[in-house]
Amino acid sequence: MLAGGLTDEAMARKLGLSERTVRRLVAELSERLGAASRFQAGVCAVRSGWLDD
Repeated sequence: MLAGGLTDEAMARKLGLSERTVRRLVAELSERLGAASRFQAGVCAVRSGWLDD
């Protein structure tokens, strides 16, 4: 969803979570991956084998 450019609001709706929870999760993932942007976090997750490309 990150690499696809979805907003926090759109991800929250799809996942059935609050927007605040999604923002927190995205921030934690970005930090863990050392990513400077949301898109980069999605790309890094794929390259790390966390997701299918």
